[in-house]
Amino acid sequence: MIILRGGRKLGNVDEGRRGLIFGVLAYTTWGILPVYWPLLEPAGSVEILAHRIIWSLVFVAVLLAIRPRPGWWSRLREQPRSMLYLALAGGSIAINWGTYIWAVTHGHVVESALGYYINPLVLVLAGVVVLRERLNGTQWSAVGIAGVAVAILTVDYGRPPWVALALAASFTVYALCKKQASAGALESLAVETGVLFPLALAYLGWLELTGTAAFGHAGWGNALLLASAGVATGVPLLFFAAAATRVSMTALGIMQYIAPTLHFLLGILVFAEPMPPARWAGFCLVWLALAVFTYDGFRRRRRLLALRENGPAPTTPGVSVEKSAGARRP
Repeated sequence: MIILRGGRKLGNVDEGRRGLIFGVLAYTTWGILPVYWPLLEPAGSVEILAHRIIWSLVFVAVLLAIRPRPGWWSRLREQPRSMLYLALAGGSIAINWGTYIWAVTHGHVVESALGYYINPLVLVLAGVVVLRERLNGTQWSAVGIAGVAVAILTVDYGRPPWVALALAASFTVYALCKKQASAGALESLAVETGVLFPLALAYLGWLELTGTAAFGHAGWGNALLLASAGVATGVPLLFFAAAATRVSMTALGIMQYIAPTLHFLLGILVFAEPMPPARWAGFCLVWLALAVFTYDGFRRRRRLLALRENGPAPTTPGVSVEKSAGARRP
């Protein structure tokens, strides 16, 4: 159905197009953040993390004041289980943010890209272990290829790629907690940063007392950049929320590779990080695993759509329609 509004045609096609634009903006913003964090020096990684937590809470509070969601806090307080999951999500995202900021400011941008590349595969593996979901043969092959890639990169680095593994694992925990909490994007971020706020404020107070704080002591430009960490966190989240309501999960799944690809390119072209042949081989295997995984997602989606259009296929007794179509939960 097309609705005329202000002389423009709006409908599913236009909304989908806007969703794609919002999605590209979200992942592109996340992708270019490695250029932003080094600008906050001489602040250290933990100080930057503390400011990101504090100013993210301020930014979300302003947004909730401008566009209030009546009763959201009361509803959440009546769900202690959701509050617990959001608190755990806050801890895991703090680890994710802290690891990412440290990686970018210490010459590990390419390794951070690896973490976000393998994150979808780690999420799927977590679904098997935690949620007892099942993988088909193609999905297992993608996970296996990624495992070989991590082994090659371990040999190349002379150590396991801890930064990449920490980023993927912490975000996986975060995603699982958010799934269980079932709260809105802004509301959940408010709770997550609110839980971390006292610790972040205490740390900044300690830095000030010991005379090692950068905020307010490295010029107004540095102070404004540190304060803008909340905007840098909140704006892409808003873009993502706008995209998620307008495009399919398949489209979002493809767009999520924009951010690590930009990280990878920035690491090589801007930060001039080394890429020996073994590292290239490891990344090529990761990309192959993602291609296999993405292909399987498209294939299963086509089967489900065909099933919906044509009706249930004949099944043998005791075999579900889902199994007969060859589709399994991801």
